Amino acid sequence: MVDTSTIPGAQAVARAARILRLVSQGGDEGMPVVELAQRADLTRPTTHRLLQALRHEGLVDQDERTGRWTAGPELYLMGQAAASRYDITAIARDIVRSLAVRTEESAFLSVRRGDETVCLLREEGSFPIRSFVLSEGVRFPLGVASAGLAILAFLPPHDVDAYFERHPNLATEWGAAHGEARLRTRLRETHETGYAVNPGLIVEGSYGIGAAVFTREGHPQWALSLTGVQFRFGPDRLAELGRTLLAHAHQLSSRIAASGRG
Repeated sequence: MVDTSTIPGAQAVARAARILRLVSQGGDEGMPVVELAQRADLTRPTTHRLLQALRHEGLVDQDERTGRWTAGPELYLMGQAAASRYDITAIARDIVRSLAVRTEESAFLSVRRGDETVCLLREEGSFPIRSFVLSEGVRFPLGVASAGLAILAFLPPHDVDAYFERHPNLATEWGAAHGEARLRTRLRETHETGYAVNPGLIVEGSYGIGAAVFTREGHPQWALSLTGVQFRFGPDRLAELGRTLLAHAHQLSSRIAASGRG
């Protein structure tokens, strides 16, 4: 990751980008300026100035009735332009659906964005008891949910080291199981089996497994994952789910390579 601390204007760009990410998470309902300021760790006047500047460029919009901020038309157009290269949801949807049908668990597609994963697709399984940890638009740091753990496990070692240097407080924010030593153990296990396991570390009793999906160049950029209740993820069935998950991840990686995306 490039050090932007000495680049003129980089702080303002980083703050604006943070605001845009938060606004996009607000969906159609939008987000009030107070919440945006809190979540961006900025003062309300600074947040307001950034929002006004972004609104002038068409990147955000404000609901005149509620005062809440939403994504603007220019952001939509930019997204459309980038979708032809980066959006794989169209070619992944049937694979995610197949994963849900075969396993009866909820299946997901997530993408890496910097040091986080963002859920892009969710397909419900037929099993009536479900876990609701993940849904479209939800973000987790790499190494926290099973999708991010699967991606982190297959990054080059120097990238993994740099990630831990940038995020020394994972254990404080996400629990002791996300301390560097314990996470590195889980990364090794993920590399050995090919899939990551989250044994109820985010929500007690909610299990998840994830497998990385790769670009044409072999970089882990996406992940398929499954979530469900603990008793559905016993040792014997976990191995079976892992094999099914890896087969679907390999299928999607091959499809991405053939499509020219990523």
